[in-house]
Amino acid sequence: MRPHRITAAVVTVLALLLAGCGAGSRTPAATATLVPCGFPPPAQGLDVRVLAYNSSAVDPFTNTMVRSCSRDGVTLRHEPIDFAGQTQKTIATLSGRYGTYDIVETYGLVVPQFASTGKLRPLDDLVARYREEYGLDRLSPEMLAALSYDGKLYGLPTMAQPFTLVYRRDVFDRLGLAPPRTFAELREVAARVQRDGGIRYPLALPLLASADIATAYDAALGSLGTDYVDRDTGRPNFTAPAAARAFTELRSLLPFMDPQVTTFAQPAVQQQMYNGSAAIAIMYSGRMFDLVQERNSRFSREFAFAPPPSVAGGDVLYNSLSVDGWAIPANTEVDPDLLFRFLAASVGPESARAAVPAAFPSRLGSVTPASSPFAPAQLEALGKAPPPEPFPWTSRISVATRPVVADVLAGRVPVEQGQQRMQDIATAIVAEYREVG
Repeated sequence: MRPHRITAAVVTVLALLLAGCGAGSRTPAATATLVPCGFPPPAQGLDVRVLAYNSSAVDPFTNTMVRSCSRDGVTLRHEPIDFAGQTQKTIATLSGRYGTYDIVETYGLVVPQFASTGKLRPLDDLVARYREEYGLDRLSPEMLAALSYDGKLYGLPTMAQPFTLVYRRDVFDRLGLAPPRTFAELREVAARVQRDGGIRYPLALPLLASADIATAYDAALGSLGTDYVDRDTGRPNFTAPAAARAFTELRSLLPFMDPQVTTFAQPAVQQQMYNGSAAIAIMYSGRMFDLVQERNSRFSREFAFAPPPSVAGGDVLYNSLSVDGWAIPANTEVDPDLLFRFLAASVGPESARAAVPAAFPSRLGSVTPASSPFAPAQLEALGKAPPPEPFPWTSRISVATRPVVADVLAGRVPVEQGQQRMQDIATAIVAEYREVG
């Protein structure tokens, strides 16, 4: 274990805030719950750096771990960062012989890529060692599977986020509308609100061209029963009819959205709902808690929630199930046993109870239909998401094809031409893994 690292950045980090936020953390104290966190004190003072992006769903776990486990000579340090920043810093810290961070917040899409290249430490032995002490058998098997690769666990799950539809109840009631169950119904509802509801761009989706747009396309493709890559043949599916339909269905929604939609990440979609410039939105459920806070919007009491629609009917919804959790970088110098104790403390029963309703915790039974206004929508959406694609090429294909998706949705590239480009990109990526194999 390494001694305290004295740097200019560390000096600027506050110690224990009077408001109750954890030692070294500069994130909101309201989500910092004090939970049991036992460990043998190290022989000398120790800094532990935590990398986690800030959101109302992630903060409860980060802040609880930082506050509860910063003691007995150990200081956990976490500084605010957005998701894009976390993504960049994760790649940087995992790429060197020695990393900057000792605990990294991660999610299912990228686990196979990092695990397959030895960047993350397997956690199976630590889970077995501490299963009884921390009640780890009460963690969702599905969420554990989502953070596994090739039969090994690489992330301790904190929560899941399915897509959730939020709509203005007052607008829908006034116009006699019901939450849409398919894209066809979504178009009908959006057209009615646009025509008779006084809202020019009633629909809001996060379609940021540099990030969210790839998730949206994958969700549409998955709702049509199609993976990026065929699981049996290993052949990419981007020239399949479903790949074309995923494009046409998403493009059919553009007349109901702000023309600048490809610049909107989830916070911008939230803002559209806050200020009333949109009446319907679909985004990750971790964003729902902010919507019902009166300080954020005068419409907070009017927001209602439902599962997202399917693209063409059926049980698989326009959905993306993101499972988040904690990973231990393979290049950390801190004792993994000690780090795992911190992770396990943050997903205990006390932490799970405190995280609801902002998050959907991994601990079984934490969320009930009555636990929040959006819990019923979350519970239904969780069981109707496209199956995960736990392969190291999945995240690479998502990133590499993202510019093509943006060009097709913007009308700069014809659908068929975009499909072929994506097929060529994905085929080359998959071929790399076949050569290694």
